Amino acid sequence: RGAGPGADRRGGAPSQSYSGPDRRGTAPPQVAQSFSGPDRRGPGRRGDAPEAPPTPRFWPVQPRNLQECGLNATFVEELVLKAIFFAGEMRGMDVAARLQLPTTLVDEIIEGLRRQKYIDIRGGGGSGVGRSTMIYQLTTFVTDVLRQILDRNRYNGPAPVPFNEWAAAVKLQTVRGNRITRNRMQDKFGDLIIRDYIFDGIGPAMNSGRAIFFYGPPGNGKTAICQGMVNCYEGDIFVPHALLIDDFVVKMFDANIHKPVEDEPGSQPYDRRWVRCRRPLVVVGGELTLEMLDLVYTPEVKYYEAPFQMKASNGMLLIDDFGRQKVSPKDLLNRWIVPLESDVDMLTLHTGKKLQVPFDVFAAFSTNLDPSALVDDAFLRRVRYKLEVQRPDEQQFHEIFQVMCKKRGVPYDARAIDYLIDEHYRPNHRPFAACQPRDLLDQVIDMANYQGSVPRLEPALLDAAVRSYFVRFDKPASEATSASAR
Repeated sequence: RGAGPGADRRGGAPSQSYSGPDRRGTAPPQVAQSFSGPDRRGPGRRGDAPEAPPTPRFWPVQPRNLQECGLNATFVEELVLKAIFFAGEMRGMDVAARLQLPTTLVDEIIEGLRRQKYIDIRGGGGSGVGRSTMIYQLTTFVTDVLRQILDRNRYNGPAPVPFNEWAAAVKLQTVRGNRITRNRMQDKFGDLIIRDYIFDGIGPAMNSGRAIFFYGPPGNGKTAICQGMVNCYEGDIFVPHALLIDDFVVKMFDANIHKPVEDEPGSQPYDRRWVRCRRPLVVVGGELTLEMLDLVYTPEVKYYEAPFQMKASNGMLLIDDFGRQKVSPKDLLNRWIVPLESDVDMLTLHTGKKLQVPFDVFAAFSTNLDPSALVDDAFLRRVRYKLEVQRPDEQQFHEIFQVMCKKRGVPYDARAIDYLIDEHYRPNHRPFAACQPRDLLDQVIDMANYQGSVPRLEPALLDAAVRSYFVRFDKPASEATSASAR
């Protein structure tokens, strides 16, 4: 059967350069498949002579045969055998759904496995006709072959997409060169109170597709702004369930990151190995390490998990709390310099082979630490857009309180907020923070519920919330001196 170790199970799957043909039928003839990085500025820049025609939408055509899948029969046979092995028994239609391949294609593979006596029919489906309703199970003849298959990898899921097809799709679905206007951004940030300078700072950065660096005091909405930015991108993209790279499977689709969208009624069918999703937003914080930015190989199952930046392709990557990671800021910045400069990232297989992958990501760095202690000139040159997220003023503080009261169902009282400011902010020279109205209001609600009263903005509840929320842990000077003397 040719399923033993060492067999080429990709069967004509294109090599891992970007020079292979795009068999999805979406790339225009002039699009080169060698990956040199997309034009970040996109078509139609000011001053350009006639505007270039728009790039065709990527749409993965439903494959009609194995050649259009970029896989060979042996590789798909192994996927079928593993699916039935892990399930115990399966209907033909369920195997096709598991592999996300057309039923007619899977039926042919199943029939070939039956001729090799690797699977057999246990019984009919009870409804309908044809092989897709029959129930299949493995035979004893497949034991040795299955052991060899599981020794290679234990991946059990949708059939992977060849790597170069994904690379071509990334270029066609690029996050670069958008035309985001102020009017388009206006209603994309939910309940956030966004000042003009924020819009004016993030709009051009998003149009460029280049990275942006947020800094400023904590609690003023840097993370929330980034989460709203991804909503400004219109349309959706296709993300593969998995990739095939040098005979290794790499899982790409992540249900925690990629949010599927429903197909419109009557929409054109497409290759179900791809998932139609909104542009992703990947957020990583203090837990980030350099190892998490490379392909993650699990020896027990012998396949890879794609790193964060690869899952963020055609979307946004937010490195939050920058400077608080376990790895030093300098090492982390050095890791990003090449991708930010060239739109190409270098990953390493566990075999030691280097792999060049597209870096089509709008990266945002956010910190509440002193930027001068974190970044150098080389980094600042590559991250051309920097934006300080400032503290709210008194008027905006009122506006945020009003929005939060409406959201929490508590009557807004401007006089109560004036009391809060006059009593607890001005005398102590306490700075405003955008998160404080939400936090203080939640404490007011908690205390009112505890007392059995209706939550409302009244001095007694506000005083209690302030006492609980604004706590200093500084020791008195005399106590600190005596402690150091001991």
